[in-house]
Amino acid sequence: MDVAQLKRQLFEYTTLLFHEGFLDEQFTQLQQLQDENNPDFVVEVVSLFFDDSERLLNELAKALDQQNTDFKKVDAHVHQLKGSSSSIGAQRVQRVCITFRNYCQDKNVEGCLKCLQQVKHEYSLVKNKLETLFTLEKQILAAGGSAPM
Repeated sequence: MDVAQLKRQLFEYTTLLFHEGFLDEQFTQLQQLQDENNPDFVVEVVSLFFDDSERLLNELAKALDQQNTDFKKVDAHVHQLKGSSSSIGAQRVQRVCITFRNYCQDKNVEGCLKCLQQVKHEYSLVKNKLETLFTLEKQILAAGGSAPM
């Protein structure tokens, strides 16, 4: 595949991610901070998000598995996940976190467990979508194209 086709594919894929609500304007702002001096900026920030999210999801699962759920602790983890997902533009993860926090405030274990499954699902989807996006960008560079900025 030539560079022009790869760039078109990247553009269409990125547009789809916005259209389907996986990403929002914050992701665009993140991309605008990337330049030739720091060409891996977005990948690095998103990788930190992946690491942090997996840690938080594990902490949430542990906290919700306790006999007496500490809803303040659960809410603190969800708040942190909401903030980090918002900072990279992972809109669908952020939206589930908003509902999750409401269940925490209501001390609703069943609602929290349901939201934990939803947030894990949305996180997994956005992680796969972003990894595909980054793979397309690498293919453009490997084909002799320039990094999208």
